[in-house]
Amino acid sequence: MRNSFIYTILGSALLLGTACEKEIDLNLNGNDNKYVIEGVLTDIKGDCSVKISRTKEFSSDNAFNGVSGAKVQIWNGGDTTLLTESSTGVYTAPELSGGNGNTYGLLVTIDGETFTATSRMPNKVAFDSLVVVEEDLFGDMTKIANVNFKDPANETNYYRFRQYLNGVMIKSYWVRNDDLTNGNKISARLYILGDANDDDENKIESGDKVTVDMMNIDADVYKYFYSLSNSATGESNSATPANPVSNIKGNAIGYFSAHTIETKTITVP
Repeated sequence: MRNSFIYTILGSALLLGTACEKEIDLNLNGNDNKYVIEGVLTDIKGDCSVKISRTKEFSSDNAFNGVSGAKVQIWNGGDTTLLTESSTGVYTAPELSGGNGNTYGLLVTIDGETFTATSRMPNKVAFDSLVVVEEDLFGDMTKIANVNFKDPANETNYYRFRQYLNGVMIKSYWVRNDDLTNGNKISARLYILGDANDDDENKIESGDKVTVDMMNIDADVYKYFYSLSNSATGESNSATPANPVSNIKGNAIGYFSAHTIETKTITVP
């Protein structure tokens, strides 16, 4: 049976190369009512979206508080695409996709306020394979998703992974860089760490379908998600955790990420 000691030990070990953290309310400080901007542009048509909402008090529910009426644009060089509000607070451009090595900008205007961000889409690293392995975690044989890929030796790379169990996204994040693994073949396990109450819901069993998205992200987006993991508990054990490091300029929090994505799904033996 897992306990808090197990999670503490595993969490410390994973931070050497991978960060896994619970999904949290972004308004951790509970002060100003700010806009939250979550922008994504991938190398696949149909994936482009910008979600705009307002922060809530830390004790509030996690329901999406969408903001309507914004003007949202994504640009690359002299080309600018105006996104359409497809539902409350969600802005999309179904025909827009990005290309490796290109830098994209985000421009959001709401009630006279302007917010900007830029993100460079990295070169795509192939997602070689997804398997499920078993590991003895302090006497408990546990099935764990394991991703395999070859890190390029001629560049610095940053990765984010998203995991689904039977079509339901697991509310954790996994990020890593290649500081210690540049140019190596990588075999990384996506440990699911969290509250004991989540164990049964997120436990991988034979016959389950496991899906993993592998994303190549830039340095600023990596910093955002990595700092989000520190914010979950408070950096340096502080009582009041800090908001994650955002690449959004203006009085808003969130991120804009231009990244590649590749998805694999397997049925657990």
